[in-house]
Amino acid sequence: MNRTGLVIGLLIAAVIGVLFAAYPRLDIEISALFYNRQKDLFVVNSQSWALGLRAGARWLITLILAPACLAIIGKLIMPRRRMLVGSRAAVFLIVTMALGPGLLTNVILKDHWGRARPIDIAEFGGPLHFTPWWDPRGDCPTNCSYIAGEPSGGFWTLAPAALAPPQWRALAYGAALAFGAAIGVLRIAGGGHFFTDVAFAGIFMFILIWVTHRFMFRWAADRVDDEAAERKLGEAGGAVHRALAALLRLLAPRPGKPS
Repeated sequence: MNRTGLVIGLLIAAVIGVLFAAYPRLDIEISALFYNRQKDLFVVNSQSWALGLRAGARWLITLILAPACLAIIGKLIMPRRRMLVGSRAAVFLIVTMALGPGLLTNVILKDHWGRARPIDIAEFGGPLHFTPWWDPRGDCPTNCSYIAGEPSGGFWTLAPAALAPPQWRALAYGAALAFGAAIGVLRIAGGGHFFTDVAFAGIFMFILIWVTHRFMFRWAADRVDDEAAERKLGEAGGAVHRALAALLRLLAPRPGKPS
């Protein structure tokens, strides 16, 4: 992840932000392409294949993250054994997932940015008002539209793409962007999100992943390499073992007293 990519990401964010702030109803017009006024619904939202694709995408993301989680858990359980996944890579994947789709998307924004989903606004037969992407004062009380949750998880795959071998990295980035965009189109077509919800999900995930990758593999690389990171995880595992042993000693029945 180089500085050129960051500049391009920021330029895309600026163009989309300004365009959809000046003409906010573009979001409605894009969503209207998928809305059937005769049936008064987003047709894709009622299709079983769409639910299957969404579930499949979630499982794929889980499978990509699982080796990193198992590597960390295994190191905590068996501190003296070598990790099967690079320590910094495992931490990088877990941290970006936790901070991106986890904290930023689902805790900070979706529950505090009151933008109603397309399916819930008056233009598409719902009871709530439309608000542009920059306005958090919408009618939605919780689990709102901005930013898109499932596409955030899709665009998170930029993190494992950043760890791909150099000769495969461009292809991996392209596949991650296509994956996130495909999930985004599916959510827009189903009335679950506006275009800007998906676009900013991709932009925010990219920036967060770029900064985290830069910090772990460039800025702090001279202080914490894979050996040092694995050693720290091993020390944490040892501390966990000692804490559990102390707890078991406290809970164990004392000699001469009934159990």
